Formats: sequence, structure tokens, C-alpha cells
Amino acid sequence: MTPQRAEVDTEPFFLGSGADQRFCLFHRPAGTCRGAVLYVPPFAEELNRTRRMAALGARRLAAHGYGVLQIDLLGTGDSAGDFADARWDAWKQDLDLGAAWLRARIDAPLTLWGLRLGALLALDYARTAGNTSYRLAPLLLWQPVASGATYLTQFLRLRTAGAMLGDDAAAQTGTKALRAALQAGETLEIAGYDLSPELARAIDALPAPDAMMPPAPAHWFEVLGAPGQAPGPAAARVKAAWESQGTPLHLHTVTGSPFWATTAVSTCPALLDATARVVGERAHVV
Repeated sequence: MTPQRAEVDTEPFFLGSGADQRFCLFHRPAGTCRGAVLYVPPFAEELNRTRRMAALGARRLAAHGYGVLQIDLLGTGDSAGDFADARWDAWKQDLDLGAAWLRARIDAPLTLWGLRLGALLALDYARTAGNTSYRLAPLLLWQPVASGATYLTQFLRLRTAGAMLGDDAAAQTGTKALRAALQAGETLEIAGYDLSPELARAIDALPAPDAMMPPAPAHWFEVLGAPGQAPGPAAARVKAAWESQGTPLHLHTVTGSPFWATTAVSTCPALLDATARVVGERAHVV
């Protein structure tokens, strides 16, 4: 169901100050407030490629009555710090900061909305938030990565690809060598981002999503290249693992382009529509 057109106010602001300053965008809910949403962004260049989709998604959720907070995590976007300063636990602390800000203004369950590696960050954070006073609504997971280790390998391959093209003649070749450099404490420049050993180790050590069951149900969305395709094996495996422990996982597939991977900014209207249908039906009812 598409809501009637409504004006959605967006407020940019900074949380904290100095080294703790985080840039945020708050999308005020249109009409009666139905809940709070905290957006958990993707990693490195995927964050820039998906800004348009994140903005469109936030506006759609706000039009359905949800207050949506987008936060640039430590060392990313317009927040304080460089990417080399980024740490997984610090990012979780940033999410806690954003969740507390929302809770102070909206007395409603919190929906974590994560994209790509941000989906794993949302799941990891949910396991902590579920042990606090936060009330969690079902999560919204857009195209979650299969595992932290697999994703890190793919990210490191950007360095080896550059070396093979002659863009960095001194670069080490092979992800095994790059992992060894990280383990030795070396910060690596990967596609313009300085990856610290601490952040790399945290991503590499993340459990697979099937072992990261949140204390609330979730909606898992996958963008596929052709209509009628089934979700990937990772999604099916996660669904089976979670539901065997009593946590529902709803799988949704849409047809579109991989907007997180395209060089030019692209969108996936079908994903926006599918997400709007979920929240329109009240996402915390399963």
C-alpha cells in the first residue's frame, strides 16, 4: 500500500562534539508516529554508491509514519575521524548513541535497518541491544553479505586488482599476503580507504548470519537479476537456523540492479516498494 503524499521534514545535525561528533539526518515521521528506525550503512565505497537508495528508503519509511535516523559512523561520511580510525566496536557504540537519541524522542520499538555489511553490523548490535532496555521491532536487512570473512576477502581483492592493472606496482598480490600484512599490524590502503588491522580482524571474525540470530524477527530482502528467482542459499540457511530456534525470518526477493556495486548511482524501485509494503503492514507483526 502506497501512502498518500505527505511532506517529510529532514533535519541534519551533529551528535556529540570534537572526536565524538557524528553527522546525522533525521527524517521526521509524517502524521502519527508509528515507530523509530535506525539506518546502519554499508562499508567503504558501498556507502557512497547507496546514498541515493538510503535517502529514498528513509523518506518512504518516514512517509509511513516512522522516525528515521541516518548516522555516519566513526571515520565515514561527514563524521569525525578518518577511515583508519574506524573500529567495529566503535561503530556499535555509534549505533547505541543513535538508538538512545531516538528513544529519547520516540516511545516505540526500534527497527534496525541494515544494508550489506551494515546488515551484519545491525545483527551484531541487536544481540547487545536485546539485553538492554531497547525494545526491538523486526529488523530490515537489505542484501546482507554472506559472511564477514568472505566480504573482507572481496574487499582485499580490490587491492590485488589494482596491482594487476599497474595502478600500484608495489602492492602485494594475493589476499593471503594482504591478510598476513594485516595480522602483522600493517594498515593497508584499499581502493582509497585505509583499513586498520583492528577493523579487518573484527570483520574477519564475525559469525555467519545464521549464527547471529537477533532477539526479534527480521525481514531479509534480496535483489535478483531476473524475476522468479529464489533467494540464495545463504538466506535459506539463515532462515532454517533462526526458525529452528523460534525466530521468524521473512525472505523477500525483488528484481533490480545491484545498486551497491554499480559505478554510476542507481536505484531499485522494487526494493523500495517491497520495504514499504512490509512497514505498511506494521513490520513488528509476524
